[in-house]
Amino acid sequence: MGKSASTSARGKKAVVVPTKKGPALGGFPGAVKWLLDRTDVERMRPTRAVADLLKLDRMHDLMRLLGDPHRAVRHVHVAGTKGKGSTCEMTASCLEACGYTVGVYTSPHLVDIRERIRINSRIISHADFARIAQRIADAAANLPDKAGEPTFFELVTAMAFLYYAEEAVDVAVIEVGLGGRLDSTNVITPEVAAVTSISLDHTQILGDTVEQIAAEKAGIFKPGVPALTIPQKPGVLEVFRDAAARVGCPLQVVGQDIDYSMRFESSPGHGPQARVCLTTSRNNFEHLVVPLRGEHQALNCGLALAILDKLSERGFQTPETKVTRGLAAVRAPGRMELAWPSPRVLLDGAHNTDSVRALIKAIGANIGYDSMVMVFGCAADKDIGGMLAEIALGADKVVFTRAAANARAADPRELARRFSESHGKMAQVAEDIAQAFAVATRAVNREDLLVVTGSFHLVGEAKKHLAGVAAKRTSAAAAH
Repeated sequence: MGKSASTSARGKKAVVVPTKKGPALGGFPGAVKWLLDRTDVERMRPTRAVADLLKLDRMHDLMRLLGDPHRAVRHVHVAGTKGKGSTCEMTASCLEACGYTVGVYTSPHLVDIRERIRINSRIISHADFARIAQRIADAAANLPDKAGEPTFFELVTAMAFLYYAEEAVDVAVIEVGLGGRLDSTNVITPEVAAVTSISLDHTQILGDTVEQIAAEKAGIFKPGVPALTIPQKPGVLEVFRDAAARVGCPLQVVGQDIDYSMRFESSPGHGPQARVCLTTSRNNFEHLVVPLRGEHQALNCGLALAILDKLSERGFQTPETKVTRGLAAVRAPGRMELAWPSPRVLLDGAHNTDSVRALIKAIGANIGYDSMVMVFGCAADKDIGGMLAEIALGADKVVFTRAAANARAADPRELARRFSESHGKMAQVAEDIAQAFAVATRAVNREDLLVVTGSFHLVGEAKKHLAGVAAKRTSAAAAH
């Protein structure tokens, strides 16, 4: 695949040999340990000090030491509060179905850190991960002292850019990590920039109004680069239009400036599903099935189709038949993922009030059940009151727990206390996901639904737990 490791997709040298060597990482385990030992904004409580870590100068310095590999690849850049991961997955799958070699960079990972860096649905190999990490470590050792230590996310982002340049991908779909304006992915100049739904999240870092948060997300707009978004809350679109005018980029809203429609239907053969249409002078995507459940995913799908349309104006071929095939192939772990058959276990990384509301609405529209038992754990800095209110409306029983690996996780006892005081409902508490499953499974029967949600960290631990249970059952069956 692609060109030699020393050249980029556009024929330029992708590597500058640093004068100093970084620490010898010693293969994949050593590379992971080195990365996890760095400052990780994803797992820190949001404070002013964390906000101060978000600077682009160090990322630009690191890219220069690597030979600016991000300039060798064409990109799609996607920001937003919720839905950006799903939009990336749909866009990438469609591009792959159209015959392109597609890099995909998303976060966080659920089980394996390598999930963040993929090409054509395949995660980066252990060997390539270790090799690329060593290259990044060597480059980072040459950063000027005034730059400070690079963060976990900056280093992994640099790894993705270098890997995609080495492999000469046709296009890389890049998900913003946090915000947009100062996110380490924002060193790129993409072919198209897109922003999904905006709501309150990370308020201590990005601002405490949707307008302030929108301004941070709009920081990915670049001069002359087409920008896309979906209908937003009042005030947000005004911020986007002002930002687009200021930097000099064309902004279009799916469903307002671009012809888009959605219908929800149910048939005996396919069950409940949404279909979308998006029409422009160049493309006519008609009645395409949305691969992910939930009305909110229909808009994300429309945004993905609009991204494809803009790419088709810039030389990409996106025929409807292949796009349809690409949507059908979409897999989005941790997003309304039915992960266990009996009792049915659904995993979803809904991590703010709007996401929990959308999840419960999507479950009601798509999945039949007698009773919903929810295992819930979230970060302490979230709008806990809002999330608990949505849970009270949708769940029949709740088990509060926490993600063991997340230092930001709220105390489950505190969650249960607030839930009981605010909504007059009893809840149970579990110290970890294994105990939560033990408690929850005693409360469900065959027709019930067990939902694990509140954070991607918790969903990741649930996936690991279920994989362990499956492995034990397989081993026990083999022994007999």
